[in-house]
Parts: sequence; structure tokens; C-alpha cells
Amino acid sequence: MSAVERCIRLAFLLPHELTHAARGHAPRSTPLTAACAREGSLVRYKDIPKVMKQAVLAIEDDRFYEHGGVDYWGVLRAAIHNAMGGSRQGASTITQQVARNFFLSSEQTVKRKLYEVLLAWKIEKTLTKDQILELYMNQIYLGQRAYGFASAAQIYFGKKLSDITIAEAAMLAGLPKAPSANNPVVNPKRARARQQYILQRMHDLGYITTAQYEQARDEQLKIKMDSNEFGVHAEYVAEMARQMVYEQFKEDTYTRGLNVFTTITKSDQDAAYLALRRGVLDYEKRQPYRGPEGYMEIPTDKSEAEAAIESELAEHPDSDGIVAAVVLAATPKSIRALLASGEEITIQETGLGQAASSLTDKVPTNKRIRRGAIIRVMQEGQGWSIIQLPEVESAFVSASAEDGAIRSLVGGFDFNRNKFNHVTQAWRQPGSSFKPFIYSASLEKGLSPGTIINDAPITFDASQTGSQAWEPKNYDNKYEGPMSMRKGLSKSKNMISIRILEKIGPQYAQEYVTRFGFDPEKNPPYLTLALGAGAVTPLQLAGAYAVFANGGFKVNPYLISKITDNNGKILFQVNPEKAGDDSLRVIDARNAFLVDNMLKDVVRHGTATRALSLKRSDIAGKTGTTNDSIDAWFAGYHPKLVGVAWIGFDKPKNLGNRETGGGLALPIWIGYMQKALQGLSTQERELPSGITTAGGDYVYSEYTEGGGGGVSSIGITPPSPSDAKSPSEKHEEGQKSELF
Repeated sequence: MSAVERCIRLAFLLPHELTHAARGHAPRSTPLTAACAREGSLVRYKDIPKVMKQAVLAIEDDRFYEHGGVDYWGVLRAAIHNAMGGSRQGASTITQQVARNFFLSSEQTVKRKLYEVLLAWKIEKTLTKDQILELYMNQIYLGQRAYGFASAAQIYFGKKLSDITIAEAAMLAGLPKAPSANNPVVNPKRARARQQYILQRMHDLGYITTAQYEQARDEQLKIKMDSNEFGVHAEYVAEMARQMVYEQFKEDTYTRGLNVFTTITKSDQDAAYLALRRGVLDYEKRQPYRGPEGYMEIPTDKSEAEAAIESELAEHPDSDGIVAAVVLAATPKSIRALLASGEEITIQETGLGQAASSLTDKVPTNKRIRRGAIIRVMQEGQGWSIIQLPEVESAFVSASAEDGAIRSLVGGFDFNRNKFNHVTQAWRQPGSSFKPFIYSASLEKGLSPGTIINDAPITFDASQTGSQAWEPKNYDNKYEGPMSMRKGLSKSKNMISIRILEKIGPQYAQEYVTRFGFDPEKNPPYLTLALGAGAVTPLQLAGAYAVFANGGFKVNPYLISKITDNNGKILFQVNPEKAGDDSLRVIDARNAFLVDNMLKDVVRHGTATRALSLKRSDIAGKTGTTNDSIDAWFAGYHPKLVGVAWIGFDKPKNLGNRETGGGLALPIWIGYMQKALQGLSTQERELPSGITTAGGDYVYSEYTEGGGGGVSSIGITPPSPSDAKSPSEKHEEGQKSELF
């Protein structure tokens, strides 16, 4: 494993004065630098080349050192220009951009703009101009996963910021307006045009001489096309790490130039991010089209139209490969649209998808795709398709089952749209993914995988449920009668889990599951606990499933492995506890073996057979779908690696009557494991001592060797004396009863 794969390093730059300046607004994530194999991207003001500062000021805010946070002349100039019908201009100062990027979202609302202005004023009173510019130049997004100009210099040119030329500085300075669409990797022509304009501005403002201008104008830049070598989507990781570091170092977090080394690996994080995005978009493609994001008037003059479209699309940031486009023409069978990069695309029938219904005259005007509509598109193969930004959210986390080191963490579909970390902050019902813990508890009460349990309807009164009378049902409303406990878990039969919990007692089960790390107050001792009606987080569930993966040991997931100061001095280092230490054992090795064995059957024969596509015999897991299909889960593992995937809405609502954990969350898990398990040999678990076989299945030895205590069946009505008689005996008794 290369150094790039070993860990991801974060560098923090956020003066504590700025935190106080924006009291009431939680800071956004600080930028993620490259991996620990590369020099950090944090650069102090004094080390930023003068030409880089001048290039930025020339295009973004040439009156930066004159205004107090809001440039009123700039606002007036932009307002007059826009009122006269020219291409749309903005007037946000560098200070306003700092306020927006650190504390606010990019939504276009009057309320957000007001907050931006107020924060800008406060920042100007709290920090010096040089400090503000330093913040801006370290955290602004510049495309290709580059945050800050030092990172961008490395990614686009393969050199340190201190070594860039005037021409390169102008190229980088042109990126903030539309970093994803107008960078030199994606759109060299548009990037060069903007670079030339910035060079002209630098010359006009007296920042460079005529000779310097002419030399920079004619310089041929060498752009690195493998710019994603170090980039990684780990924004949720960065914010989570920032919060954890702040808890320990308080204000020093932002003033000491700390380097935070995480357990995340680039290969795992990339695999998790791509798998989650693919899973969410596959779901989104099955949903009705909700209409364009907005509309604009397109000027008749071509050059004015291009400028207006570029300006409008800058207000609709990309979400990785999901980009905004303005419709130039639309018919029921095709759409012609323009991207921010200047590329004109045509989308035909197969690429229209669910949006085809919005091309007819029957659709209301505010939902119709027509000229001027702002839509989302995505390139798939050689063509383009209409897509929409998802409303649904998702989470994925993976960790080492041996020591709890978190290998990947994706807290949502897009950090820039929703910063709520669903891995750590979303308390959701786990549904059937919670059943294995009830089964585990039952093994200590005499049950075994071969225990026969009746899959038949059952009703409970309010005293048994803790709320009201309850008549639970299986997911498919089908009942198969007596079956083994093993089969009940494999087919995720609700009636089986409920009868098990009724047998062992909800209070015992609640106490038992705390050993896996679950909060008792969030999982009350009622029969509904059998169906996962409590609340867990994806991270909590991953830590719990690691117990089954590693043979019965509770290892706590952790993210930060080491913290050093700016000089490399180690301030904090983790020495993680590892599975195998008897002090960490929370369940019997036999218990872990039997649950693991049953969970392997979920993959082989049950609700997770899609995972057979991995062609491995050493994986196990459980699907989870809550009542009314509100939450969809899959929690599964390899003996060395555990992963949990979740999909649902932030405001809980039905995902679709046919949507399940096996159809929504499991594909995300599979997508990740396809990459993460490459190169890992198959690991079969050895049978621990103290287990024997009876009736064709495993059982604790003490339940068969004369000690008794085993439970052979639940919910099976024993035959009455009458049922035990032969048909001829019953016939004779019937004749006698007729005589009397």
C-alpha cells in the first residue's frame, strides 16, 4: 500500500476570531488537503506570491483594500448593468465569499444574502484584510477537488504555489467563478479566454508591465491531465475531524497549523463515494420528474446569450458529474442545451428519461421544459441524460473489524448541498437489520438455529406493546407456518423475530444489546424492538456488526490516528484496542459463530442474494426495511471489514412501496465491497469448541448433552390426545357419540 493509500491528512486554517465573528453560524468544513504523501496545502499570507494575490484581486475584488466588506459602488454598477439587459453580473466581495463559503449555503435567497452581508461586516471588524485574503486563498474551491490556490497549483501544474508564473496565476485566478465547468482540464478554451481577460485586467490596474503582460499572454501552459491523483471526496470526514479536534484543542485548533492524520484511505473513500452516488442516482431515475430548477430569458444576441447563460449557471453549482444546463430548444423528442463550459449538447429520447413527460403542452408552464429552462444533465457513456438533484439522502461507512479504524465515511449525497452527517447524526429506525441482535440474545436463552418457530399471525394487546394493540405482519403478508430460526432470519420473517423476543423477554433483549454499543433509551423494551423500531446511527450499527465479524469482540470505531503540530511534533496518537483481547469480548465465540453462520445464509438463500455477485463465501449481512419503507439498510461484513449503507429522506417519508433495503442499500454495499475486497483471500471461520449438531443444525453442546435447557420450538401447538389417535380410533368414537 502506497503512502497515498495509508491515510488522509487534514490541515486546519480558521482563526478563532472568525468563529466568534459569526457566532450562531456553525463553520463549514475546512478544506481537505492531499494525502499524507504530499506537502500540506495550507499557506500563510506572507508565503503567497504577490502575483497570485494581484491576479485574484484583479478579477474578484480590485477594491478589496478600500471597502468595508460590501462594495456599494460594485453593487450599484452591477445593478445598472443588469437593469440594462446585459449579461448578469454579481457584486460579492472577497469578504462576502469568505462568509458564504465558511458559514452559509449557496442557495439563492434574500435571507441568505442578508446573512452574508451581516457576516461580512462582522468579519471586517474582527480580522485584518490580510487575514481575510489568506482565508479566501486557502479555502476557495477551484475545481478538480482542489481547495485553495496552493492545492490548485499542485493539481493543475504540478508545482508549488511559490513557483508559478504570471500566466499560471491568471489561469488559477479565473477558476472561482465556475471552477467545475471552466477549469483548464474540462474546458481549456474557456479557461484560456478567462485567463487572457485577467491578464488584461492586471495590466490595466498596473499590477504588471507591458512586457510582462505580453510574455504571459503568449506563454503556453502545461496542464496536468491526471489532476485527480491526490483529490478525494472526504468533506464529511474533514468536518467530523474538525469537530473532534476542537473538542480536544479548543481555539488552538485554528491557530497552531495542526495536521490531522485520519484512518481513511483514498481507495476506500473513492469506492464508497462512487457507490453511494450511483445507488442514489439509480433510485432517483425511478422517480417522477419534478421540473426545471428555474428559468431565464435568453438574449437574442449570441455573445450576450453566452455571457448571460454562463453567469446564470454559475448560480447553480455542479454536484460532481451532475451539471446545470440552459435549454436552447425543446421538442417532445429532443432537447438542445448549453453547458457552462460553452459546450452545446443534444439529448434525445433515451436520455430524456422521466423528464419526457415535461415536454408536452399539458404540463403546467412552471414545470415545463422549454427554452430558457435550467435543467440538470449528466454524461453517461457517449451521450447525455436529464437527471435531477436527489431529494433522498444516503450514508455509507466502513471500518476495520479488527480495530475499528474507519476506512471510508460518506455522510450524504453532496456535502455542499447538505452538511448534515447522516453517518454520525442520523438516528433512524434500523428495521430488520436489528434482528441479528435479537437472535444473538436468544442463543443465550436456549434457542438455536434449528429451533422451530411458527410463522403465523399473532396479536398483542396494549400492555404487551407499551402503546396500543398491535397486529404485526410480515413484509409480504405471507405466512409459511413452522420453520427453523435460521430460515426465519434468512427470509426476514417478522413473525419469527417477534415470537423470539416474546420468548426471551423485551427487557432482557434491551439489556443484552447494549453490549454491542446500542443506547437502551433509544431502544425501549417493547415487542416492537424485534422489528428494529428503536433508533441507531449507521456508525453505531457498523460497530455492532463488527462484533459478529471478528468473533465476539467490541472494538470502537475511530477516525483520527495521529495529530501533529506544524513542525511535525506528535501531539496525539492512537493505540487502538484490537479484537482478540479477552477484555473486549462481549459475546461468546460460539454465539458469534452461529449468528455469522445464519447471516451467511441471508446472502446465500435470503434477502441479500444480490451479494452473491461478489463471488465470495466469506461475506455475511442483513437487509433492513422499516415500516412503510421509510428507511432502507444493509449492514454486512467480511471478517476483516464491516460496512453499512442507508437510504432515506431527512423528513421521513415512504421511499416507494416496492423499495427495500435489498434493492436500495445493498447495491451500495456491493459497489463498495467490489473494490475494497480486491486482493483479500477467502477466510472461512473455524468451528469453536462447545458447539455440536442436532437435528441437522448447530447447537450449544450443553443443550444436547443431558443438561437440557434447549428450546426446540416456539408457537407450535402440541397435538391433543385426540390428535394422537389413529383415524380408525377416531371413526369408532364418532360412531359411539352418535349413539348417545
